[in-house]
Amino acid sequence: MTAPTDRRRPRSVYGVGDEPEVQASLANERTALSWIRTGLTLIAGGVALATLSGFGDLPLVVLVIAGLAALGGGALGVWAIVAWARTERALRLREPIPDPSVLPWVVAGVVAAGIFVAGFAAFEAIELAR
Repeated sequence: MTAPTDRRRPRSVYGVGDEPEVQASLANERTALSWIRTGLTLIAGGVALATLSGFGDLPLVVLVIAGLAALGGGALGVWAIVAWARTERALRLREPIPDPSVLPWVVAGVVAAGIFVAGFAAFEAIELAR
């Protein structure tokens, strides 16, 4: 009797190497799902900011931040699936786990957003004090 062929997709991941340890594979999946949740949170934040700006006389910068948050969330979703596939292939081929290539970009984005929002808030406070 012949063993059934593996029908899982993507074949570029499941068609190579041997089955990894279940715990490692599930941990990789949970990590990807966490990045997707983070991306969805950014998109939801962008939607909230865009909606809020429609109710009040908020500056254009709020809409820019909303758009950047939504774009960043979408990019994280794409990166999550790419990183999952890279890591799953490495597990199957018994190779070293790839580095988290997007993490420095996320940290830089958070720092830049924090500095930008703090600067904007300081500018607005100075304008109100006049």
